[in-house]
Amino acid sequence: MKNRTTNKFMKLLQISFCMLLLINLNSCTKEDDITPLGSEDTLNVESEAILPDGITLMSGCEYSITPEFDSVIFPARSYTWSAEPAALVDFTVNPLTYAITVQTISEGTVTLSLNSDDGEVSSSVEILIDDESDGIIKILAIGNSFSEDALEAYFWGLANAEGKQVVVGNMYIGSANLDTHASNATSNSSSYSYRKIALDGTRTVTSSVSISDAVADENWDYISFQQASYESGLFDTFINPLPTLYNNIKNQNPNPCTKYILHKTWAYAQNSTHSGFASYNNDQMTMFNGIIEAYSQAENLIPTDMVIPAATAIQNGRTSFLGDGFTRDGYHLNDLGQYTASCTWYEMVFGESVIGNTYEPEGILDYYKELAQHAAHEAVLSPNEITVLTDYETAGGNGIISESVFINFSSSDNPEGWNAYSSFLEGAGIANILYPNGGFTGIAATTTARFRGINNTSGAGSTTTDLNMSDAVSQSNFYSHALDWGSNPALEESVIEFTGFESNDTYTFCFFGSRNGVSDNRDTKYTLVGATEQSANLDAANNATNTICISNVQADADGKIVLKVSAGDSNDNSTLFYYINAMKITPQ
Repeated sequence: MKNRTTNKFMKLLQISFCMLLLINLNSCTKEDDITPLGSEDTLNVESEAILPDGITLMSGCEYSITPEFDSVIFPARSYTWSAEPAALVDFTVNPLTYAITVQTISEGTVTLSLNSDDGEVSSSVEILIDDESDGIIKILAIGNSFSEDALEAYFWGLANAEGKQVVVGNMYIGSANLDTHASNATSNSSSYSYRKIALDGTRTVTSSVSISDAVADENWDYISFQQASYESGLFDTFINPLPTLYNNIKNQNPNPCTKYILHKTWAYAQNSTHSGFASYNNDQMTMFNGIIEAYSQAENLIPTDMVIPAATAIQNGRTSFLGDGFTRDGYHLNDLGQYTASCTWYEMVFGESVIGNTYEPEGILDYYKELAQHAAHEAVLSPNEITVLTDYETAGGNGIISESVFINFSSSDNPEGWNAYSSFLEGAGIANILYPNGGFTGIAATTTARFRGINNTSGAGSTTTDLNMSDAVSQSNFYSHALDWGSNPALEESVIEFTGFESNDTYTFCFFGSRNGVSDNRDTKYTLVGATEQSANLDAANNATNTICISNVQADADGKIVLKVSAGDSNDNSTLFYYINAMKITPQ
């Protein structure tokens, strides 16, 4: 028995040695080179090669088949694969295991045969190649709000504008990480909100759906995975759940040609208050570098067809004059950020430049579209490196507002002609306030003392004011409270600084505040500090008709005007909530 074990070991060493020296394995396994097989002192010889039953594949599909040989670790005989008719497929063969990777070319039926060179063992599998020819790209994301940001918002529109047909699915659980998805896939939990954008662009949301149900719903070309944002730069969090999730889905996916994607999500804004930011020392670049490293390793855990570099696209955008102006709350993307991420998906999936794409999303001006397209394009070219957008590092404007400009305090649905103030956090703002026609003023707005939050639906609709607001503007507000609100400490005032004024011109500032469905007084005080200090008050409670204006406002010697928003003296709410929904700046 000892001699038999030794001979087995020596044979394995011999085969391994041949492979390391790049010697043809076939020449190393001829019977006259190694002790004759079949006796008690040698390895068993395989008597059959087991292949799967018939397979149906689409044209243009890559698929791997690994034969199973009985009684051996490595096949002792040498083998040859052949295809008939040969023109329907290309293939490559692993010389050690004889696994074959097939690339289908055109429709038809092909027989793949595996034959030992000594004629003792043979096996075959028939492959039906079915050319769908429907031209529809179908993508299913197993994700959360970050896949919502990147895929649901603008990807369909980008594709449709260029005549491409897509179906998009998103299996959504807020903040879900890979552990959650892997557990749900294993248990077949029906715990997802299944968002689906159909071929015609209609969007449906179905609750209580399992991953297996969604996988079976369409013949998906791509299925994507992503780690939750707070763990996206921590490779250890990928190691166990990602292969588990992949294997579960692979085993239940009726389409053997599906390709698998990793969606590389973005680092938080530097002012983010997300608790997960602490894992990266509350530093954006530490988080970004962690994401790059984690996904570079994670793509080797499963057969990954592509990695979508949304993280790099957003970071590229941040090298522009907009800085961190791509999120609405420090981690979720605003409209421009969503458009940037969707552009990245477009270019990766379709393999063509997104620059010049003709899709015109509402509320995003051409200049910003161009910036976002370049941020995405450069990310695809250099997915693991930040590219400085030198053409967009500065913007125009002379620091003199020559016609009215409008500001909408909202994280979504910003209408044309309005500037979106999409984040309520310190450090957020508008890098360069725009005129309604898209021209730059050269004036920036920056929050120096945060608001508590944002509500996109609590203000009045159907307003009648001189601001001529749509409901998307009037119903959204930034709010704060001058007294403690539960565990939230008081914010006596929230402050925005307007900088970059280059003249002694005077302006009129008008404000609208509204909070519907309340029975108390929500008096809000607006104070402007420039060359002088002036204040005005407006009761925001159920307000649909009133604005308040302050005239003769002039910047100080540094070209700055400070806006302070606080609770007014007449405010009798128990927590002293105060609001700003919209404003207008007009030259006098």
